[in-house]
Amino acid sequence: MTLTLQHAATLWDFLSAGRRHRPCELIVVCGSYDLRVCDYACALLHEGVAPRMLITGGTGNWTRHLWQDREATVFAERARSLGVAEEQLLIEPRAGNFAENIAFARALCPQVRRATFVTKPNSIRRVQLTLPIQWPGLDATVDAPDFAFPSEASQQVGVLGLIDEMVGDLHRILRYPERGYQVALAVPDAVLLAWRYLIVQGFDRHLIPDAPASNGDASGAG
Repeated sequence: MTLTLQHAATLWDFLSAGRRHRPCELIVVCGSYDLRVCDYACALLHEGVAPRMLITGGTGNWTRHLWQDREATVFAERARSLGVAEEQLLIEPRAGNFAENIAFARALCPQVRRATFVTKPNSIRRVQLTLPIQWPGLDATVDAPDFAFPSEASQQVGVLGLIDEMVGDLHRILRYPERGYQVALAVPDAVLLAWRYLIVQGFDRHLIPDAPASNGDASGAG
């Protein structure tokens, strides 16, 4: 494995930590470019993890170039093809980010007290950190398909696109707490080192536009 892939794997391991699910009232599926997320959520539904599934997602950075329909619409069609009954499905087609995925799900299902959110592996941390802000008091777990990096990276974005995305994910984990978007998380020095290395290598396309990364971006390090 090249040095770039080694550092990217460090980010992957950090961002995808904590995946789990348990019996709950609702599975919330965060739309994305990766239909395998929907496949995994449908498998959980069929296993009886929850009686209903809410699919949330409008159009994102990747999917505006990938599909004509909104993420929730594409995922819902996939769910139906995998045997999910109409009465088990709720669709939220507006959300453009994780905060909206959660907030709009809460607005549609305010009575829910226990839920499992299903997303891409590299998005687990971000959903975990956003939940207390957008749905305080919810008893939530976050789960994702158990993909290997880099061999099972989505063919829609490829390994290089995924590395760009992960660099952006970590930038948001560092900067979003000060904006009130996420709760803070201590980021290990090894993860920060890997992140900075990848930025120097040119993986900077998904950094927050109005918050350039710098060596000072070590907030939360520990």
